[in-house]
Amino acid sequence: MSARLLLGVDGGGSGCRARLADADGRVLGEGRAGPANLTTDYDAALAAVDAAWRGAVAAAGLAPDAAAPRIIAVLGLAGAVALGDGARVAARGLPFARANICSDGEIACVGAHAGEFGGLVVVGTGSQAVLVEAAGVRRFGGWGFALSDDGSGAVVGREAARRAIAALEGLGPASALTRAIAARFGDSPLAMLDFALAARPADYARLAPDVFEHAGRGDPVALAIREAAVAAVTRLVDRLAAAGATRVALAGGLAASYAPLLSARLDGLVRPALGDALDGALTLAAAGP
Repeated sequence: MSARLLLGVDGGGSGCRARLADADGRVLGEGRAGPANLTTDYDAALAAVDAAWRGAVAAAGLAPDAAAPRIIAVLGLAGAVALGDGARVAARGLPFARANICSDGEIACVGAHAGEFGGLVVVGTGSQAVLVEAAGVRRFGGWGFALSDDGSGAVVGREAARRAIAALEGLGPASALTRAIAARFGDSPLAMLDFALAARPADYARLAPDVFEHAGRGDPVALAIREAAVAAVTRLVDRLAAAGATRVALAGGLAASYAPLLSARLDGLVRPALGDALDGALTLAAAGP
């Protein structure tokens, strides 16, 4: 029998990544594809997963269909837990020898602590807190930007858009940030409405970097949005500590933006991540039965 292969997949609101390794953990290839949030677009998410893992296998110089029966896979996908879509994915049938579907937050937490117990606050397109402990996995938040996900790129970007349209109509203060956001839409509230009617979380998240950039320049509107976002991330860290976490890492596209902004009282609790989500997925794949 051919030697087994390990596959880790990290699918979120902004994109999907896959990493293939041999049985000893040596990375053989990586692949990337589009967004893979099951709750946003189930079929598109599965298509992205398929493209990413096939890309990783091809990058390793292997034929995907021939390699699949050798693969032990762990897929960490946004939405896999919230709506039970992990079971739905598994029921659909995957070509691997064995596959485990879990949340993207779980694999990120395992990677952040190199397989040890700990907590993680994910702040990317969405946000959530994850605690991996002896008793299992606990999650806080992560219910989508319509209900939660405070501090996420989607919520920060949406707030920037709200402030921008209010400023255009004289219903809120104008600033360099509101003018920059409004300019993206030709200073047209109707164009902003067209955007909002079709926008997905990742679309709003693309506005978030403008907020942090302008906050760094002292823009009052950007600072107000950033202050609320930092408070939201702090609440997630505090919730993990209350649940028993003795170390917490930050992960996601906005982690580097938040890390220097957290209160000094969290210095002993918040620590740098030791690895990424794909490291976590491969760790779980290697440890599986």
